[in-house]
Amino acid sequence: ELQLVESGGGLVQAGGSLRLSCAASGFTFDDYAIGWFRQAPGKEREGISCISSSDYKPYYADSVKGRFTISSDNAKNTVYLQMSSLKPEDTAVYYCASVVAVSACPSTAWNMIPSYDLWGQGTQVTVSS
Repeated sequence: ELQLVESGGGLVQAGGSLRLSCAASGFTFDDYAIGWFRQAPGKEREGISCISSSDYKPYYADSVKGRFTISSDNAKNTVYLQMSSLKPEDTAVYYCASVVAVSACPSTAWNMIPSYDLWGQGTQVTVSS
């Protein structure tokens, strides 16, 4: 069955870095679109990045642009989110999600929850001051 599993979260000081992983199983990883979302307490779930096998064009929210980098390793069925220059406001549960049966990030809705069909369980990222 299709499954996504996040890992790599933890506690880091402001200015530090973490790399999150999203491991996929149950579908051909040469045909995918995977996004990263985050949700802080009391806030809406926010789409922050997306990458797909159609062109590997990255999408980023303004809040993370220039600090976060999304990438993929098809041989490992894994998408990564490298997070640098972390700020306390980056503290959230981070989720990866997949658009099932398509291989492109939705060009005008890549950061919208309804665009995605499959979700991981989330991993906590805490950034201290």
